[in-house]
Order: sequence, then structure tokens, then C-alpha cells
Amino acid sequence: MNSPETEFFDGGCTCGQARYRMTSRPLFVHCCHCRWCQRQTGAAFALNALIEADRVQLLQGEVEVVPVPSPSGKGQKISRCPRCRIAVWSNYGGAGDAVHFIRVGTLDEPDRFPPDIHIFTSSKQPWVVLPPGTPAVPEYYKLMEIWPKESQERRAAAIAASSSNRRA
Repeated sequence: MNSPETEFFDGGCTCGQARYRMTSRPLFVHCCHCRWCQRQTGAAFALNALIEADRVQLLQGEVEVVPVPSPSGKGQKISRCPRCRIAVWSNYGGAGDAVHFIRVGTLDEPDRFPPDIHIFTSSKQPWVVLPPGTPAVPEYYKLMEIWPKESQERRAAAIAASSSNRRA
């Protein structure tokens, strides 16, 4: 078994051209039920593991970044395999390029990352039954009230490092 410092999680697209590795556990896992995620995934929700971009290594191939609109107006960048077009991660305006939203279904072992929270449940499909014991909110939430302290600190450090890199 890997220690937390050496724990990693591999994933990739359907055709196998784009392979990546998360070099640690994610900050937090969202199950988003908003209509935008439903439309973009063609599914009832999107399951995203949020992790610092510098903790994601592209092992093989490349990704094509596709800008798309988002409800916030800040846009979203979806990183897709250029061959099979599968989305492997996204970046949103709030955290910019500092935090990747890994599509959990693209991980080799997606069952390792159940959601920490269900968001935008006000627009979830009526036949989706939320599990008891997992927080669920009608829209979004205050990160400082929900995330573990360690994850908050990691996210803040990633955003600060990303901001200083942009200024340099």
C-alpha cells in the first residue's frame, strides 16, 4: 500500500491516448447536478475530483483545451483527448488554472472517490436518489464551511502559486 505521500491515481480517456496521474488524493469531490453539467456530460450529473493542477501529471499523449461558456460567465476550459474527445478534466474561472476538476469516471478506479457533497440539487433529475449521510445543497456552498482545513490550505496555496506565476 502506498503511503499518503506516495499515493497516486491514474486515469485516462477511452482510446488510451491521453493518460494522466493524480499524485495525491483530491481536495474534495463534487457531484454536480446543475443543468449545465447535465448538458455537457449527457448524464444526470458530473462527478469531479478537485485537485491542484501541479498534482496532475500527463503521462502519455496530450489534451486539447476547449473553452466553453459557464453559468458564472467566467467560462470553463475542458481538457479533452484530441482523438476520442473524452473530457478528462476541466478548469473553472474561480480557481483558474490552479485547480483541475478531474472527471472521476476517467480514473482507472473511479469507485475510490465517492462524492463529498452533492451540489445544485435543486435541478437534479427527480429519479436520482441522494445517499443519506452525504451533504447535499440546493445550489452551491461556502467552501470554508464544508471543506476540511487541510484541503482549504492546499487550495489557497495552489491559487497563490498560480497567481504569482502569472505575474512573473
